[in-house]
Amino acid sequence: MHFKHYILFAVLGFTLLFILLPEKTDQVVDTTLSGGIVAHLPDPTSNNAAAGVMVEGEPYLFSFSGLGEGKERSDIHSRAYLININEQWARELPPLPGGKNRLASIAVAVAGTVYVIGGYTVAEDGHELSTPEVYAFDPARESYAELAPMPVPVDDTVAFVYQDRYIYLVSGWHDKGNVSEVQVYDTVEDIWFKATPYPGSPVFGHAGGIAGNRFVIADGVKMLEGVEGAGRFKASEEVYLGTIDADDPALISWRQLPPHPGNPLFRMAATGVADKNLVIFAGGSDNPYNFDGIGYDGAPSAPSASVFGFDIAAKEWRLYGEKPYPTMDHRGLVELDGRFYIIGGMTKGQEPSDAVSWFELPDRSKNDHGND
Repeated sequence: MHFKHYILFAVLGFTLLFILLPEKTDQVVDTTLSGGIVAHLPDPTSNNAAAGVMVEGEPYLFSFSGLGEGKERSDIHSRAYLININEQWARELPPLPGGKNRLASIAVAVAGTVYVIGGYTVAEDGHELSTPEVYAFDPARESYAELAPMPVPVDDTVAFVYQDRYIYLVSGWHDKGNVSEVQVYDTVEDIWFKATPYPGSPVFGHAGGIAGNRFVIADGVKMLEGVEGAGRFKASEEVYLGTIDADDPALISWRQLPPHPGNPLFRMAATGVADKNLVIFAGGSDNPYNFDGIGYDGAPSAPSASVFGFDIAAKEWRLYGEKPYPTMDHRGLVELDGRFYIIGGMTKGQEPSDAVSWFELPDRSKNDHGND
């Protein structure tokens, strides 16, 4: 079905459009956003895959795999959790199958099914291996089905859904380094195909989201050539806007955006809000780190509470303020009915959290012109 795409890449795949859009930042008066804690997980978890689904008209959140309280290799797990937002409780689900405890998986919801993708394992000698498995989780049956594996296994990637059918994975880490591949999974055909590659520095721990057929990818960590050891990892401030071709989901035109205000951030929570043409970013850390929360520079990393977004229509960054709880080490942000939910993550002191927290954006009708 998609063999034509490989031919097209030879001609069009690297013909990219780089347009630096006007650097505008719209300030919002609000400092601390409305928010709170809706539930507590049975166990603290971080670097976990997160998604949200409506089940029989009720909103539910889901968490898969991650890092437990001790932050040691033995605390990497395959546990899964269900969170009932309305009744404010959480319980354990059957774990991910396959017998692999993993970090940095990603999850998205498509047509009522949750897809859990990738991640990496850590061996006793510290060797890390990216995993290719893809699972479809049925919330009603609480069961998993294994699907076609990723052609290039990646972890710490960005995933989003287009047309309630295609799952896009942008860049990410593969075994020993970052890759620029954009891999697309067709949930109807159970096949993978390549899309136009990511034009920026390949990264891991980046964040992004989609609104309509346009998406934003921000920050993450790139690798410096010729540098050995932990010093090769450097925060990236690159941001790109991608536009998916209306007739061919494998074709993406790319435009470079100005960096967002402040320092680049690692492992933010992010998602797109289609009806507002926004991509929202929350939390993260300005000091990239290993899975235990200690920076590659040896310094403990601290979480951020900042919330900002890119308005795709207005072509500007918007600063919304701070959420009530600083957090980092996220693999997703879930938006349901105007509220944004974060499941677990790390808090101050690099502690994995059991909190399922939420925040809301301020009423922009009071601030759209810079005054009340």
